[in-house]
Order: sequence, then structure tokens, then C-alpha cells
Amino acid sequence: MISTSKVQLRGLYKIFGATPVAMMQHVRAGVGKSQLLASHKHVLGLQDINIDMPAGKTTVVMGLSGSGKSTLIRHLNRLIEPTAGEILIDGKDVMGLSQTDLRELRQKRMSMVFQKFALFPHRTVLQNAALALQAQGVDQDARESEARQWLARVGLEGYESRYPAQLSGGMQQRVGIARALTSNSDIMLMDEAFSALDPMIRTDMQNLLLELQEELHKTIIFITHDLDEALKLADHLVILKDGGVVQQGEPQSILLNPAAPYIEDFVSDINRARVLRVRSVMNETPPELGFEADVSAEDTLETLITLSGGDASKIFRVLDKGKPVGTLAMLDLVKALVPRMPAAAARTSADVLSKTFSG
Repeated sequence: MISTSKVQLRGLYKIFGATPVAMMQHVRAGVGKSQLLASHKHVLGLQDINIDMPAGKTTVVMGLSGSGKSTLIRHLNRLIEPTAGEILIDGKDVMGLSQTDLRELRQKRMSMVFQKFALFPHRTVLQNAALALQAQGVDQDARESEARQWLARVGLEGYESRYPAQLSGGMQQRVGIARALTSNSDIMLMDEAFSALDPMIRTDMQNLLLELQEELHKTIIFITHDLDEALKLADHLVILKDGGVVQQGEPQSILLNPAAPYIEDFVSDINRARVLRVRSVMNETPPELGFEADVSAEDTLETLITLSGGDASKIFRVLDKGKPVGTLAMLDLVKALVPRMPAAAARTSADVLSKTFSG
């Protein structure tokens, strides 16, 4: 099923400086980020951003430091005002909202999970989780009842009376997620939400988010600088560089078909076997006979490598929801493990396969 767009950005620009509107003529004439700073003392934060963020899906915006990803997410609830462009939510431009309507948007339709947790140290876990509903004017019994449900859902039942300082970093971020869910908003903004966590805790939080999203189908806009995290979480992936979109689309497609040298360099060190799915590299003609076993279209290539026992001659039938949809031969799988773009292809096939089988 194709999702409709919940959030749309159209021709979005952000220029920081004394006269940003006057600088638009230079940017539209082709002046880039470094030249604008050197010649005009203005910073180009975002440049002609056009993105459709699907409803009920996770859009991940990623890039290196200074790429504009955090600037972008803060435009969605107008914590930062754009220099030019449109920000549409359900087809309505938020730039035309009154202060009352904008306040309602921030309180009821959008929630935000921060990198640094942003919990009130003098409030209990329960009080922190119920904060969004308190701001909406919901009475204490009702908001605390709702908060208790979401705290239990994220694994914090029994911690309601604790204070943030009594929790680990991962537990504090669970409170932040519970607070966002308690608000009952249909859009969740997550700005580097897991970046401050240790690797194992970060993995746990990613898995929790995937589990919750499978159930709730929120529209999530997730900011990260980590490609592994982006590929794991994204339904729609947007990669930024110097304030502009370099490539966007379905993550598997970007990994297999990088559109620019910048993207090929980004994906060259990824363990493709752990990320690529069977559906992305299969032949869409199911076999009648002569296949080794059935596998799921959502299995990773790493799963098939294990099933094959290292035998490159084997062929598998691919199922989607129990229905045959294709074939994957191990020889085609091996080809998919080698990046096709020139810069990345400088790494030899042996290097890539060694990394794949060694983990």
C-alpha cells in the first residue's frame, strides 16, 4: 500500500545572517555555502529542500555535522523560520498558521524526542511522561493514567516515582519516548535521539522504536549522522550535504544505486550482507522446482549466506506473506555484495566478502 505524504517541504531555504532575504538572489544564482560565507558573511543552512514524508512511516534525515539535518527538523514546528519555501502538513502550509494554531500544532500534533533527554530533574518519571498532556490542560488523573500505560509499554513499569537522576541514560530516553507517545500526536520528531547512548543501549532503543512503529504507525522524522542507524530505521531515507539533498528514496535502492560520489563513499564501508534484503536483489520469477529452501523476502543476505553453508551454487525460493514472489541464486547474492560505483569498487571483491563472512 502506498502511503500519502503527511509532511511536504517545497523549495525550502534557510540563510543565517543579517540580511537573509537579500542573499536569496545570490543563492539562486548558484552561490554555494562556502562562497556565501566567504563573500557575504551569511551561512546557507538549507538549500531548495523538496521532500515528501509518507504518513505512518519513518523518514530518516542523515548527514555529517553541518549538513543541515537538525536545522531542517526545527523548521517543521517553526522553531526556526525559513527564509523561503513551504512547509505543508496534511496539505496545509504551517507558515500561514496563527500563533494559537501554531501552539496547538506543537502541543497536540507534534511531539519531540531530544538527544539530551530534556527531562525535568525535579519531576518524577510519571510527571515527566505526563508533561505534554499537562500542557494541553488534561486533568491529573487522566494524564497520569495515560502516562502509566506508555511507561509500561516502553519497559518502565515500576519506575513511575523515580527521578531522572536515578535512571540510566537508556532509561531516561525511554521516558522521553513515553512522553512523546503520551501526547497522542501523530507526528514524532526525533533529533539524534539515540546518539548519546552506549552502542548496546542504542541498539535496544532502535529495536524498541521499530517495535512501537510496527504497532502504532506514527509519522516519524528521525535525524541521525549514523548510516547503519539510518538504514535500520528508515522507510524513506534523505541524505543531506551542505544544506542540500544529495539523494533520497527507499534505503535499499540508495545502497544499491548511489547517485553521486558522496553517496558511494558513504555506503562503501557498510556490511551489505547485514543491510540488504532478499527482496532488493531477487529475480522476480519464482522457480517451480530445483530450489534449496524457502526464504522470506525480508530476510537479510546474511541469513542466506548462513543457510547456504557457503555453497555458491544454491538457489532459494522467495516468499512474501507465504506467497512465492521470486528466486535468489547465491551467485547473484555474491554480486550484490560488491559495490558497483567506481570509488567504492576500488575495494576488491575479496575484501568485501572477507568483511561479510567475518562479520
